[in-house]
Amino acid sequence: MKMLAKADEIGFPIGVLDRLRFLPIKKMDQRTCNKICVKNEIECADAFRMLTVAYGDATLDRSNVYRWYKMFSEGREDVNDEERAGPPSTSTTHEKINEVEKMILANRRITVREVAEDLNISIGSCHSIFINDLGMRRVAAKFVPKLLNCDQKQHRMNIANEMLDSVCNDPKLLQRVITGDEAWVYGYDVETKAQSSQWKLPHEQRPKKARQVRSNVKVLLTVVFDCRGVVHHEFLPQGRTVNKEYYLQVMRNLREAIRQKTPRFVEEQKLAFAPR
Repeated sequence: MKMLAKADEIGFPIGVLDRLRFLPIKKMDQRTCNKICVKNEIECADAFRMLTVAYGDATLDRSNVYRWYKMFSEGREDVNDEERAGPPSTSTTHEKINEVEKMILANRRITVREVAEDLNISIGSCHSIFINDLGMRRVAAKFVPKLLNCDQKQHRMNIANEMLDSVCNDPKLLQRVITGDEAWVYGYDVETKAQSSQWKLPHEQRPKKARQVRSNVKVLLTVVFDCRGVVHHEFLPQGRTVNKEYYLQVMRNLREAIRQKTPRFVEEQKLAFAPR
């Protein structure tokens, strides 16, 4: 009762000690409470009893509470520990950093644990070398539809330039174009981002990999689209042969889809089919 009356006297609500039971059990919190008691001229013994009620078995030992109470009484404000002097770290030397860099460049998918074990340093020090000293971060390979060689990239650039010239001459050209493509859709197990991630330096580009890992399970997909989106798509029925009869049927289905979605183009015969 005496402690509750003291808490009420310094401005705490009567139920403050009960609510203190739910505070995170951290030594910094207890030091802060100790500091508040010093500011409010609460005796050290009463402060220790209040901490015991609030934190129970997790309360700092008596000598620790009294020591910090004395330091706060002498004018200390910081509740954090002083930095301890010690021998310099032997894990983050220039030699170790160079060895870590060589191992990473030799195997971009190596883990921090593997490097730490090979160099006989702690995982924390090794991770600090990765992030702070080498400026590396682990990234996953970016998915792209296909990995093109230089000739294929140049060919696509030439086609794109020709299309730009055609559009400049006829601004409404793309509104009348319907094009399409077909591709085998494979069933496959995608490699996860964690499995494909690797280390890179700040000035290096993000690695790339093909999205598709082909398997024996596949089906032919035909997609036709215009500037507004997909006009028609269909899958090759199981057991059906890809021949002229199949493509004639695809064209009939496409014409019916166009008639339903863009009837004025069919009536005015303003469609232009662009081969792929």
